[in-house]
Order: sequence, then structure tokens, then C-alpha cells
Amino acid sequence: MKSVGGGLESIAVIGAGMIGGAIVKSLLKKGYEGEVIATRRDLGKLKDLEALGAKITTNNREAASKADIIFLCVKPGDIEKVIKEISNEIKGKLVISTAATIPLKFYKKIAPHAKFVRTMPNIAALVQESFTAYCCDEDVTESDKKKVEKLLSLMGVSMEVEEKYMDAITALSGSGPAYISIIIEALMYAGLRVGLPRNLALYSASQTVLGTGKLILETQEHPAKIKDMVTTPGGTTIEAIYELEGSQIRQALMRAVKEATEKCQRIRDGIIRDTG
Repeated sequence: MKSVGGGLESIAVIGAGMIGGAIVKSLLKKGYEGEVIATRRDLGKLKDLEALGAKITTNNREAASKADIIFLCVKPGDIEKVIKEISNEIKGKLVISTAATIPLKFYKKIAPHAKFVRTMPNIAALVQESFTAYCCDEDVTESDKKKVEKLLSLMGVSMEVEEKYMDAITALSGSGPAYISIIIEALMYAGLRVGLPRNLALYSASQTVLGTGKLILETQEHPAKIKDMVTTPGGTTIEAIYELEGSQIRQALMRAVKEATEKCQRIRDGIIRDTG
């Protein structure tokens, strides 16, 4: 990938931790030829990114000043401090934030002359399989959006959504890898219980989840139809489904997503209240 626009835009990733580091790795592994700058408090934790070709620094202002596009990958509670720190360096620039819960108006209040994109990727960005939802402030142009889409495509798939959906997406797909990991872990232990070796149980459970997701996406069939495809009268699957329905697994997942969505709202309210 030579560039995201007409030239070789330089990109800074402020806060190259788990998600920020995944963004840097995705850019470099996909052959992005522009300069990629990664920042973090501890330079020692950026050595793997430096080995891939990133410039590394602890200086956020320096990185932002050199960049045409900035990824802001810090915790929600640190957003205000970091934006104030780099506010002069991001004027007129595209700033893509991965912070959960923080609304676009919060960014614009602090740095009105920057162009902000709010995103919610997930940890599958580490293997370029993230689902990333995003929304943009009114100053982001169609040309800017094309750049955003190209960059996010390096991490997986992306979709522009209305901002009102971002908390729910944070709860569903942002936190989703944790829920799916619990399910895979439970299936692995289920395999152990019936005599499968650990590695075989984990691999078969993981591949089954991966394959089922791909099947639903590629066929565009409702999950209920996929379930019915493998459920035969008097067979093994219907016995298992009977047990699952009795355990209220559906309600548990629905409650989990609802609670996570409401937690997003509480976190945001606390940050906005603390900043006045």
C-alpha cells in the first residue's frame, strides 16, 4: 500500500499499546510506504515496532507535528490531556481516535480546528480481522473518509455508522472477543470432559467459531437457519441445544451487552462531569 491519498502521508500513532500497536503493525505489514511514527511512555515497549520500520518516540507533540494523519489510541480518561498537549500540532489534520465512549463533540470542544473520526475496533486487529465501526465530525470530507476507510481496511473490515450506535457497538464487537473467548474456552473444556486432548479441543472449537462466522457472512443466512441445517430429528445437536436453552445462554449474552453499553454511558458521563 503506497499511500492513503495522493502522496505519502505520514502517520503518527499516539499511544501504541495493544490497539495502537496493532495499527502500526498492520500498516507496516501491509507495506505502507509513508513514515509511521509510534509513541509510548516506555520506548522499550516499542522496539518490536521499530524493528518493523516504525519511528519511535516518547514525544507526542513531535510525532503529531510530523504527521499528516494521527491515530489517537489512549484511554478515555487520558483523551483530554493528550489532545490539549497536541492541539496546536493537529490543526487542520485528520485525527482518528480509538477511545471508547468519548463523543465527537468532546474532541471538537478541545480542538475545534482538527477533524475527528471516532472509531471502535477490536483486538482482532492484531491479525487484521477487526470489525471497526466509525463516525465522523462535520468537518471530515469525503476525501478524508476514503483515507479513513483505506487505513481501517488494513485492520480488517470497517463500516461508517451513526454516532448514536457507538456505545452499543463498543459493547457488542469491541468487547466481543472476550465473550467469544469465554465460549471457545467453555467448548474446549467440554471437549476435555468427553476425552479430547487439550490442543485438539481448543483448535476444533476455535476453527468452528471462525468457520461459522464466515459461513453466516458469506451466505448471508440468518444464524437460526445455520442452526437448523445441523439439527436433525432425534440427533445429537438437538440434545445439546436443549441443554443450552435451559441454561439461558441467550439471556446471559443479551444482559452482558446491555450492561457493557450502560457502562460506556457511565464512563462518558464521569469523564464529562470531571472535565466540566
